[in-house]
Amino acid sequence: MVVKFLLLFLLLIIPSVVLCLDALNDDVLGLIVFKAGLQDPELKLVSWNESDDSPCKWDGIRCDPATNRVTQLNLDNFYLSGQISRGLLRLQSLQIISLANNNLSGSVNPEFAHLWGLQSIDLSGNNLSGSIPSELFEQCGSLKSVSFANNGLSGVLPESLSSCMTLQSVNLSSNRISGNLPEKIWSLNGLQSLDLSDNLLEGEIPQGFGGMYSLRVISLRKNAFSGVLPEDIGSCLQLQSVNFGENSFSGVIPESLQKLNMCSSVSLNGNLLSGEVPDWIGHMQSLESLDLSTNRFFGRIPFTLGNNRSLKELNLSSNGITGGLPQSLMNCDNLLALDVSKNLLKGKMPNWIFEMGLQKFSLSRNKFKGMIEFPSLRTNALSYQSLQVLDLSSNELSGVIPSEIKAFRGLQFLDMSGNLLIGSIPSTVGDLNMIQVIDLSYNMLNGSIPSEIGGAIALRELRLGGNRLTGHIPPQIENCSSLTALVLSKNNLTGPVPPTIAKLTNLEIADLSYNNLSGNLPKELTDLSHLTVFNVSNNNLEGELPAGGFFDSIPLTSVYGNPSLCGSVVNQSCPAVHPKPIVLNPNPSTNSDDDSFPSNSHHKKLMLSVSALIAIGAAAFIFLGVVIISLLNLHVRNSSHQLAAPMEFSGKDEFSGSPMSDSQYGKLVMFSGEADFGSGAHALLNKDSELGRGGFGVVYHTVLGDGRSVAIKKLNISSLIKSQEEFEREVKKLGKVRHHNLVSLEGYYWTPSLQLLINEYVPGGSLFKHLHEDPSRTSLSWHQRFNIVVGLAKGLDHLHKMNIVHYNLKSSNILIDNSDEAKVGDFGLARLLPMLDRYILSSKIQSALGYMAPEFACKTVKITEKCDVYGFGILVLEIVTGRKPVEYMEDDVVVLAEMVRGALEEGKAEDCIDQRLQGNFVAEEVIPVIKLGLICASQVPSNRPDMAEVVNILELIQCPSEGRDEEIEQV
Repeated sequence: MVVKFLLLFLLLIIPSVVLCLDALNDDVLGLIVFKAGLQDPELKLVSWNESDDSPCKWDGIRCDPATNRVTQLNLDNFYLSGQISRGLLRLQSLQIISLANNNLSGSVNPEFAHLWGLQSIDLSGNNLSGSIPSELFEQCGSLKSVSFANNGLSGVLPESLSSCMTLQSVNLSSNRISGNLPEKIWSLNGLQSLDLSDNLLEGEIPQGFGGMYSLRVISLRKNAFSGVLPEDIGSCLQLQSVNFGENSFSGVIPESLQKLNMCSSVSLNGNLLSGEVPDWIGHMQSLESLDLSTNRFFGRIPFTLGNNRSLKELNLSSNGITGGLPQSLMNCDNLLALDVSKNLLKGKMPNWIFEMGLQKFSLSRNKFKGMIEFPSLRTNALSYQSLQVLDLSSNELSGVIPSEIKAFRGLQFLDMSGNLLIGSIPSTVGDLNMIQVIDLSYNMLNGSIPSEIGGAIALRELRLGGNRLTGHIPPQIENCSSLTALVLSKNNLTGPVPPTIAKLTNLEIADLSYNNLSGNLPKELTDLSHLTVFNVSNNNLEGELPAGGFFDSIPLTSVYGNPSLCGSVVNQSCPAVHPKPIVLNPNPSTNSDDDSFPSNSHHKKLMLSVSALIAIGAAAFIFLGVVIISLLNLHVRNSSHQLAAPMEFSGKDEFSGSPMSDSQYGKLVMFSGEADFGSGAHALLNKDSELGRGGFGVVYHTVLGDGRSVAIKKLNISSLIKSQEEFEREVKKLGKVRHHNLVSLEGYYWTPSLQLLINEYVPGGSLFKHLHEDPSRTSLSWHQRFNIVVGLAKGLDHLHKMNIVHYNLKSSNILIDNSDEAKVGDFGLARLLPMLDRYILSSKIQSALGYMAPEFACKTVKITEKCDVYGFGILVLEIVTGRKPVEYMEDDVVVLAEMVRGALEEGKAEDCIDQRLQGNFVAEEVIPVIKLGLICASQVPSNRPDMAEVVNILELIQCPSEGRDEEIEQV
């Protein structure tokens, strides 16, 4: 009886054991087949052994403890490559597949749909291609989560996606999926998270968005969606994060958005949204991050934003927002990042911002004025230490950089470039040992680069170009071992390039151009293996260029303007080491005015034999003796009745510059620094260096004895000039006039028969050359032309505020620097005449035909600043049209102002625009600029606006807003 019972038991149990063993073998077999299709360079799957009875102890595998069947496959970050084989289909109990962040390729297998128990698929961060299979969602079983993010998938979203009602999370971001959203996608009312960002999706958002009652997170960022934002977005009451940024949505922010009381993040940046930023946004009490940047919002920043105590990040940059920064933001106790850059904000610098404990603050490219101050430093020390990013660039901030900058111990990025800052760089910047970027370029900073800069040991970029810095490059710069960019161009630095720069092994960019550096370039510079830019052009360097590394292929433009440099790059051989032979120069004079003996900067050299050298040496000795005796006799004859003014050695004047004596009995005064004329004033006026001629004199480009590159104007109105006392008084007044858009007067030279004005050298050439000469020159873009008009207006406005009338406006007196900034030159020269006689003045500036205001022809009309406004108007028309003020044809004379005015009246103003722009201009800017030019060139002085009004109008034109045209017409 017992035996029969045992046999019956075995018959019942054996089939189930066999079935269980078969299932376990299916899991092992399926995973081994899957492994066979992979490459495993890190041996992450070494525990997978085909002889094992069960895979449950293998790495990345989890099993159901009741059945020992595989339920989870998690191989994230295993560095696997290859393709996903069909072996996984044998794992019939599989619930989770996670293969994220590997290097798997191939397509998504549609047969995953046959795994009925599958709940989650994560194949993100691989190299999958092809389209998303429609079969995956047609019978999706219990599928809840799908992530194919960061692959190379393409095609359209399958319509079947809308039928998989079990889905709770879908992430298809960072692929190349195109087309429209499925019409019924909002029927997935169980969906909690939808991320379709960074694809090629387009079209409008389908209706019915408000039915997504379970939705918590949605991101459609970085696609090509258009139309308006969903009006019913406020019905999705559980939404916590909304990101519709970087699309082409238009219209206004939907009012229903304010109902999202649980929403902590709203990103609508990079669209075409307009209107004012609504006040109700400040009442979204859960809001922690708000990004409305790069849209078309206007109006003021809502004061109500200060009501939001949860706000941590606020970005309103790149809009047309006006007004000031509301101080109510100080109530945002948790605010860490504030970006209001690239707007039309203005007012006094909001120094209270430094008390808020921000980590990032950007105010760049607005119109804030005033001084930078750090209030309550002692009582709020902790608030300062949290700041990491400070960007105040491209405003109109003035004053000095406070030495208390050292309080920002955690500062990593500092940008104050493009302002009106003066004074020296505070030595306390060396205390910022976490700073990575310092950009103080294009201000009016003077003094030397502090040696303490070496204390900024984490510094990666140092940009100080476009200032008035003097002194040497501090050798302590070598302590900034992480430095990748060193830009010190367009200053007045002197001395050698320190060899310590060669110790900056990470250096990629070094721009030391347009200074007064001298000496040899250190040979060790060839050790800089990462160097891509090394520009030392327009200095006074000499000797042989380093050989090797980057310097074997350095472009000529990077070393141009150093006449004493030699080497193959500059096509000038270096002198040999042995004693140099005597060289005879067939053209020894570089100052001859005789056109029959043209100068040549590269004279041919004649090498002589030893015997010839001896003979020539003896003859030269005899000749020298004769010359010396003759000069002594001449001195005796002329000493009793010397007519030239004696040398003058006076003390330093109010400009802290030194009057220096010249060998030709003249007086040289520099308003900053010191210089001398070495071999005499006349030796500097080299005809080969002539830059141009005007009604007041000839301009030369030359280099002073200290290596400073300057433009010297030799005045040719000596018979009309005032006495030396009056001349010096007026010149010193002009020397005090400083502005970013004015050519600085650096000094002067005086004798009764020779007067020189020493000006800042602007290397870009004149506006006249850019518009009318050198057809090989790239034509100015509309953006460049508009900036030139604005700079010209600001320069003239500053002159008029200093009670100086230019009188001589024309395109040849407008210089363009290497940053395409306009600089007005030749201003105030009429002040040097004994009286303002308009007929004398007219004869001296007859080259300004077409620019002269009509009141010059009438003795009874007073000459005022409105004369400059007229000339400015003509210049504006010249810049826009590319045509000269007066052009002579074969049988006609074309007056530019009359031509443009007629075209405007006929509605054909765009026909006048320079054809070289080829339609690459903004009509909304060009037409108002033309109108402004015609208004300024009115025949009646009282109808012309002041230059301050002109600047304001141009600011309105640059960023159009309502009422712009009306304001121009009213003027």
